[in-house]
Amino acid sequence: MRPTYIKFALNYDVQKLQQELQSCLEQEWPLHFNTRDFDGTWKSISLRSASGSATDIYAHPNLSTHLDTPLLDNTPYIKEILDSWQCEKENVRLLALSPGSHIKPHRDNGCAYKDGAFRIHIPITSNPGVYFTIEDQQLQLQEGECWYMDFSKTHEIINEGKTTRVHLIIDALKNEWTDQLFEQHGYPVASDQDGNKYDEDTITKMIAQLTLMNTPTADAIIARLRSKKI
Repeated sequence: MRPTYIKFALNYDVQKLQQELQSCLEQEWPLHFNTRDFDGTWKSISLRSASGSATDIYAHPNLSTHLDTPLLDNTPYIKEILDSWQCEKENVRLLALSPGSHIKPHRDNGCAYKDGAFRIHIPITSNPGVYFTIEDQQLQLQEGECWYMDFSKTHEIINEGKTTRVHLIIDALKNEWTDQLFEQHGYPVASDQDGNKYDEDTITKMIAQLTLMNTPTADAIIARLRSKKI
């Protein structure tokens, strides 16, 4: 059975992360584009994006090129962390959830390790009032920790504290190196085989329905379906 989350045996230097965050906070952070999914203030800025712009905060899966943004030059320790993950990185963002804000229950289809891509969360600033709930399991992610979440499952986040929660979020593509890492942490990689993917007729029908939805999430799923990673 696939786990809904993994807490990796990895811990990063909180002081260095918070120092580099300060230089990023001098920039203007756009409001998260998915305004229907949250109440309060949820902002983001990119260290790596499809266009190479720090204000391009959209997740663009399966594009042939993702570029470091100028902001990454000001965060050498974060770059070390990215380099330590020996796999292809797509979008890399900082996401800030202000006090009193709530990311509503939702699913991000196509964002699970079995789909060929995965998302890592590294908390930089947090507080005891921040709760991450996934499939009715309530978690508290501590500063400097490293987590994988299966975001195809229902999840939500609430910040009941008095300080802003900021996470480093890495979107990456699985490979043999990540397979070994996930296996070491109890993930059944062998169960993620091509036999679990949809047939051509099913994919065509799914794309037709998703096209009608006309949302960024639907577009992301369509891209994965066309690349046959689902």
